[in-house]
Formats: sequence, structure tokens, C-alpha cells
Amino acid sequence: MPAPWFLFFLGFALALALVWVRMRFFSFPGQTSDDYTNGPQFDLRTHLNGPMRCDGAIYGPTGRVVSRFSADMTPRWEGNQGVMPEVFRYDSGTVQHREWRLNVDDAGRITASAEDLVGQGTGQQLGSAVVMRYRIRLTADAGGHQLSVTDWMYLAPDGTIVNRSQFRKFGIKVAELVAVIAPKDLK
Repeated sequence: MPAPWFLFFLGFALALALVWVRMRFFSFPGQTSDDYTNGPQFDLRTHLNGPMRCDGAIYGPTGRVVSRFSADMTPRWEGNQGVMPEVFRYDSGTVQHREWRLNVDDAGRITASAEDLVGQGTGQQLGSAVVMRYRIRLTADAGGHQLSVTDWMYLAPDGTIVNRSQFRKFGIKVAELVAVIAPKDLK
């Protein structure tokens, strides 16, 4: 019969392996663009264009809402190059101004930059979804942390976009954002 310490470490290793499999294949990080090849075709240049309204909530590490927000966005495109100014109004009274600079190539690959990004963001549009990955530097009043972000945007049949983002530090989820983005004439 194996020693008790061996069984303990074997059980621990098996538990870690099961957690990794769940995270890799059966949860938010396990999604791929290929999962969304069917359905309406999401093109940032078409569906994220013109005056838009965004409403959402940010969840902290315990899963509770820590902030709510509304935003006005005015993305505009010239060919494959886009600029998306954003004005966020948080329930705390804070107002945040941001601006994305986006490029979408003919294969649907996306590159993005913004003042609060560390380096450049990359992504892919394919089928009814868009995924973006980047590192963001939080404002000083939010701690100034650098977080890894994965954004998934899903196109609804009426042109509304559902956005779900996870923010991680050292691989551990520290926040999640859920928002709905729609052309102002739909709201």
C-alpha cells in the first residue's frame, strides 16, 4: 500500500489537473473564435460604428457588483482604421474619458491601442463574436495595477453587442465586466 503522503500528493495533483481542464476547456478562458463561426457575421467596422450607448456592471473577485456604469461611444472608421472615443460615467460619480485606436485587417485580425494599454492589444473577429486580449494599467485611484484582460463581444440579431470581459492578475480573476452596447437609435 502506498504511503499516505504519496496518496495526498497524488490527490492534490489530480485536483489541480481537473481544475486546469475545467478552466482550459469548460469556462470563459476556454472559448475560441471557432466556437462562434455560425450566426450573424460580426464586423467591428459595421456593428461598432456611429453613436452608441453602453450600460454595464463590474463584478469584484467575490462575484458581487462593485460598480455600475453608462458610457457614450462614437466609433468611426476610415477603411480598416477606427477610432472609438468613450466617455464612462460610473455610479460613484467618476467620469472617465478613453479612446481606442483600432485596425482590422481583411482576415479579421485586430490590433488595438489606447493610452491605458500596456503594449498593443490583439484580437480576432470571426462569425458572431470578437475576442480581444490586452494588458491594461488601472488609474492611480484604482490602484494603478496592470491587469490582463480578455474581452468577448457577441453580436445579437438586432445589432446589440453583449460584452463580457475578465480581468486577471497573476492568472487569478480579480474582476469581470458585463455590458450591453447598442446604437443610440436602438435604445
